[in-house]
Amino acid sequence: MLSQARLLAVACRPGENASTFVETSRKATMTNSQRLGFIGLGHMGGAMAHRLLKQGLPLTVWARNKDRLPPFLAAGATEAATPAELARDCDVIFTCVFNTAALEDLLFGEGRLVDGLSEGKMLVDFSTADPEPSKAFAARLKANHGTGMIDAPVSGGPPSAETGTLVIMAGGAEEDFEKVRGVIEENLAGRLTLMGPNGAGQATKLINQTFVGNLLAVLAEAAKLATNAGIEADRIPAALQGGRADSRLLQEWFNVMLEGKFPPGGAISTIEKDLDAVLALAKSTRTPMPMTATAAQLHRMMTARGHADEDVTAIYKLYGDETLPWK
Repeated sequence: MLSQARLLAVACRPGENASTFVETSRKATMTNSQRLGFIGLGHMGGAMAHRLLKQGLPLTVWARNKDRLPPFLAAGATEAATPAELARDCDVIFTCVFNTAALEDLLFGEGRLVDGLSEGKMLVDFSTADPEPSKAFAARLKANHGTGMIDAPVSGGPPSAETGTLVIMAGGAEEDFEKVRGVIEENLAGRLTLMGPNGAGQATKLINQTFVGNLLAVLAEAAKLATNAGIEADRIPAALQGGRADSRLLQEWFNVMLEGKFPPGGAISTIEKDLDAVLALAKSTRTPMPMTATAAQLHRMMTARGHADEDVTAIYKLYGDETLPWK
């Protein structure tokens, strides 16, 4: 008969030692025993929920807009009648809503999610929200319901959600983080980092959006300059690849702007909302951010001109053939 050590050696994947195998198996067992719920089936949250279902995980869902439910129910999800019912039936509740106000309403408003929370349950909020309210919500859930909360905003968009390669920035107590780490790493995240206590994940996401919002405006300006300079503008990403000016955004979005097709993805209104949150944090921390303030105004101009729901790459329209508002 094979010894336990020999059995472990046989079961391990190539390059994996026995201790790693045991830990992986432990996480898999923990993940499989957790009952999961998801609220927020929009553009981003919907892609994440679909990924969990594709991974074969039982999932309970709730949506304010019932028209969003059929694809998830067809994929095997179970519908909850209310947020509170979903919380009662699940061990881990995932949320992905538009902003802080939407999260607060979901937790404490009509149909109150908190009415279904109890000791030992976990709430993981994938929304991009404000750090201070997230900290307050977490403290309130722990004190009143014994429920842990992790703020875990994401980066990478629906394509990364569909492949389980999202970059996720988490804030919360380490013991709470460990309770949900397995299911997130194994199914949704290419990189998952605990950045500190509650609110730290949201603060990190705002740093991420600072880069994204500013780079969008810069890419649009550079794309227009390249076309006006009479060069083969669509060669720019390949020409600069590997250099100091290279970035994932340059490679993915520069030529999209030049083509002018702007396929639906993240919305201008979302970046505008996030940059406003960045500037609110900057004000509270007395941090001067003149470039980000300008980027926020450029996105607000897009909204004012009727482009709020268009893809973020549509900011290139500011530099099109029309006369710019300030000329």
